[in-house]
Amino acid sequence: MEKAMRYSALTQRIAGEGSAAWNIHYRALALREQGRDVLLLTIGDPDFDTPRPVVQAAIDSLLAGDTHYSDVRGNLALRSCIARHHHQRSGQIVDAEHVVVLPGAQCAVFSVAQCLLNPGDEVLVAEPMYVTYQGVFGACAARIVPVPVRAEQGFRVDPREVAARITPRTRAMLLNSPNNPSGASLSLEDWQALARLCFAHDLWLISDEVYCDLLYEGRHFSPGSLPRMGERTATINSLSKSHAMSGWRVGWVIAPPTLAGHLSNLSLCMLYGLPDFVQNAAVVALDRDLPEVAQMREEYRRRRDLVCSLLSQCPGLTPIRPDGGMFVMVDVRSTGLDAQSFADCLLEGHGVSVLAGEAFGPSAAGHIRIGLVLDCERLTEACRRIALCTGELLERRPPNPPPVPRSLL
Repeated sequence: MEKAMRYSALTQRIAGEGSAAWNIHYRALALREQGRDVLLLTIGDPDFDTPRPVVQAAIDSLLAGDTHYSDVRGNLALRSCIARHHHQRSGQIVDAEHVVVLPGAQCAVFSVAQCLLNPGDEVLVAEPMYVTYQGVFGACAARIVPVPVRAEQGFRVDPREVAARITPRTRAMLLNSPNNPSGASLSLEDWQALARLCFAHDLWLISDEVYCDLLYEGRHFSPGSLPRMGERTATINSLSKSHAMSGWRVGWVIAPPTLAGHLSNLSLCMLYGLPDFVQNAAVVALDRDLPEVAQMREEYRRRRDLVCSLLSQCPGLTPIRPDGGMFVMVDVRSTGLDAQSFADCLLEGHGVSVLAGEAFGPSAAGHIRIGLVLDCERLTEACRRIALCTGELLERRPPNPPPVPRSLL
């Protein structure tokens, strides 16, 4: 028997519901290994290949011997490229000194939290929120103050709800637009209202923009571009979603130079930089006009429209049409089950894995998150199975539940 050893309090702060949310995904993988036909819609990993010019750039860089230590902040070519790309997209004036390259947006959020927050500080986070935020802020012993939204309003953040939760301990707000899981985005007017709150209460703004290239409705606004907001905004982005490069682990923070310096120090003692061959490939991803990127974006749009159209025909289900991202939230409350029970029933009975909305916060209770990570043919099959599961559940509820639409049988 293993001796009972002591561990730090950190191990408790980084565990909990956020990490447990993935259990259904692991169960789905186990069922697939047993030979079950399982459609995985739980994880936001693009099903596209990384564009070939990017892959070739990495190969060429490897063959050229770029396999040694790199600049801890990120090499100058990539940081300059990121700054130029961000300026073209947002209008915010930045240069390489504002950029720190890190292994993915997940690491970027973690690093920013470590450099901005002290134990007991409060950070306002719109929920539903990405499941790892809980562990990220728990790691630095900060306290998340959730800002709830309403599904009936498309999961959109109301700046007045943010303002109502500011206290003397509030240090920062984190907003993700387009949001994971809901796909809701913030308008320019909303960002302006939130910026006024940041000035009035001397707050940092952490802007998670990893889905900004997958916005289908409206226009993306980067709040760091608003007047004087650049000095109090940490903008986080990556290539994982836009370029199907989730496994490459390329993310970054655009921040005031002083914060960028602190992030570099943290990277020095924790990461020691990304491989140059990965960074050189990332330069190609950002600098080239790659038709594959636009094609992926349009395919995600088609998938969103397909899922929303099919499931909106199914009695008992209400899809919430997202502005962007690669997920669709679906209201399953009419089935009489909570979202986790529905997800369990769907996986065990029909071989489709989805995440329960409760994993993202109370605002998403009674909803499931569907990842748009399969082609249209398999997504159609997944929707058919979801409709069958829903129909079976409705049949158990009196009186006379409506049938599953023929288009999904």
